[in-house]
Amino acid sequence: MTDLDPAVPPPLQDEKTLPIIVYALTLAGLITGGVTSVIAVILAYVSRKGAPDWLQSHYTFAIRTFWLSLLFAIVGGALTVIGIGIFLLAALGVWIAVRSIIGLSFLLKGQAYPTPKNWML
Repeated sequence: MTDLDPAVPPPLQDEKTLPIIVYALTLAGLITGGVTSVIAVILAYVSRKGAPDWLQSHYTFAIRTFWLSLLFAIVGGALTVIGIGIFLLAALGVWIAVRSIIGLSFLLKGQAYPTPKNWML
């Protein structure tokens, strides 16, 4: 007999499922106006502590993406009055998408994100 209870799933921190959800919610935030991005950053904060080091780099990357995008969205929103903000917000959307896709590609390869604290890539 085995001591494993089939009703209890293995910890999500040991697999890629939860970080994939975090990246997907971040990408969905481009459509939902950031609502799902808030959920993504909460999941990343909660999951980062118990995760292996290579997954912690992805959570750190997602958290940093959220806070930087919030800062740039505020600046872009303020600058829409003079017209520049529209271009900044469009560039922000591209920046979020590129960061999420690159992070997801490292995750799917089973690699840690090499520079999770950089603001560019």
